[in-house]
Amino acid sequence: MARLDIVVTYDVNTEDADGRRRLRRVAKICEAYGQRVQKSVFECSVTAPQLERMKGRLLKAMDKQADSLRIYRLIGGREGCVETFGRDTYEDYESPQIV
Repeated sequence: MARLDIVVTYDVNTEDADGRRRLRRVAKICEAYGQRVQKSVFECSVTAPQLERMKGRLLKAMDKQADSLRIYRLIGGREGCVETFGRDTYEDYESPQIV
């Protein structure tokens, strides 16, 4: 099945304890599908069904009145869309790994 490269960004209102819990929940969901590249930015390589599941989980976890979620599709893949300057901790899990 074809994979989609996406970037997920979020801004969760953490002014109260409920917001801090939502922030942890949203981050854990994103960690299940990709890797953190900045504090609230994740790069993910997912199938279409995985993307739909992820969106559903994220929308249930967030407060639509207080929080913001953005998902960007990287048409042509990460290597054609992303320029990185400075420290880059991204790991390509699709390529061969040396253990």
